[in-house]
Amino acid sequence: MTEPSPITVPQGIPEIEAATPAPERTEPEVLIITGMSGAGRSRAAGVLEDLDWFVVDNLPPLMIVPLVDLMTRAGSSVERLAVVVDVRGREYFHELAQVLEHLRDSGLLYRILFLDARDDVLVRRYESVRRPHPLQGEGRILDGIGDERRRLATIAERADFVIDTSELSVHDLAREVRAAVSEGAPEALRVNVLAFGFKYGLPLDADHVADVRFLANPYWITELRHLTGRDAPVRDYVLERPGALEFVDRYVAALEPVLAGYLNEEKRYVTIAVGCTGGKHRSVAIAGEIAERLRAAGQRVTVTARDLGKE
Repeated sequence: MTEPSPITVPQGIPEIEAATPAPERTEPEVLIITGMSGAGRSRAAGVLEDLDWFVVDNLPPLMIVPLVDLMTRAGSSVERLAVVVDVRGREYFHELAQVLEHLRDSGLLYRILFLDARDDVLVRRYESVRRPHPLQGEGRILDGIGDERRRLATIAERADFVIDTSELSVHDLAREVRAAVSEGAPEALRVNVLAFGFKYGLPLDADHVADVRFLANPYWITELRHLTGRDAPVRDYVLERPGALEFVDRYVAALEPVLAGYLNEEKRYVTIAVGCTGGKHRSVAIAGEIAERLRAAGQRVTVTARDLGKE
């Protein structure tokens, strides 16, 4: 049963660069997400997916052990596993305590994130979506909530993190979850700097569009026409044009408060589109330079050139 909300590429050249990847971890991380139905477990799981955790929702507790075994095998790329376990698992949920003991005896470190909210808040949330509580049966919503609290009491006492979502917006909850699992690591956006050609249309997913058609076009230089902005002769030609580096400096500086604001508003993915006429020379060179500046500032950046090969 789906719990209620806690609070009411286009085709082209594939990614060519990536920077500031997540740091390598020497030990796998396992996070158990549980708590009261309607307190925000699904939202918490979504936040962790955005942080590149491997998330499994509504997993029977006995399935955690084989999943962890797969995660710890040589060659596995999964380093952070989050499992949502709750009373939707019905009789299987009672096995959670036994499974956690097994993990501890095996020497595997795990943490428990417990989501909670006041009873009156949970009632309002269920009434707003007109869904029954998973333990309500023929009784009232409050009956299901009380039953669930009794079943979760032991797990709540063992939790490493308890987040009361009663007064939290969805953004506040996301920040609380990130803080709980970040271990002090700085947050970063995923920034895609996309070069494109205006004659092929604006990118539909662009958050910002920069027009670099004010720069002289290498297309009219015979020895540069067949090259692209990825080639050093074209890149040097474009960046040496009057105003090119000044534009990059000022544009990146203007983006700093924008990107910080996106982080504050829980926007995790940003596309910065840089356009010229055909998307082959100027836009590609300038996009690469902007990406380098953002990368140096600690952003996670990818660079794509949507329209290369279309001419």
